[in-house]
Amino acid sequence: MLTPTGIDSPTRLWSRAEVLSRPSPVPNEPGVYGWYFRSLPGDVPTDECITFADATLLYVGISPKAPPKNGRPPSRQSLRRRIRYHFRGNAYGSTLRLTLGVLLSSALGIELRRVGSTGSRLTFTKTGEQRLSEWMGEHAGVTWVAHPEPWLLESETIDRLSLPLNLSQNSRHPFYATLSQLRRKARERARSGPIAE
Repeated sequence: MLTPTGIDSPTRLWSRAEVLSRPSPVPNEPGVYGWYFRSLPGDVPTDECITFADATLLYVGISPKAPPKNGRPPSRQSLRRRIRYHFRGNAYGSTLRLTLGVLLSSALGIELRRVGSTGSRLTFTKTGEQRLSEWMGEHAGVTWVAHPEPWLLESETIDRLSLPLNLSQNSRHPFYATLSQLRRKARERARSGPIAE
């Protein structure tokens, strides 16, 4: 179980500017993180969602993921690297950014596109990712709990909380089918279109 000062009962939320500052307040350790939003991205249902300081918990993640069972070395990701990437990376490497971008595509005027020399990666292009980062800077806050084996907490956390933006291990959620379809359609449109310059 998560501690009383866990993802669902934070003492504060950290902004994009704070997370990206140096030194970063995010520990360079494994753990679980939770994303709260002061403005909802699209028509996301928030029944039974946790709220804190006028923000709603919509998504949780872990870093690193569980070690591979095939003998390969485990991931060296940490809370710091993963949270910073969510705040400034792109949809190809961040499921959270992919979901937010799809839900906010009309509001932000962005669209998932094929990018790179082969067009195999899907992002919202440089301009679109910047708009998404700015939106997150204004509306998103994050909290975290360090834990040496965060994958042991992931299933329990997703099962216990209402997390409409989580898809993995969350098919019971009422928003699962809607979000899955929106993301699938965005990918299909991107893959059928030209590579963005």
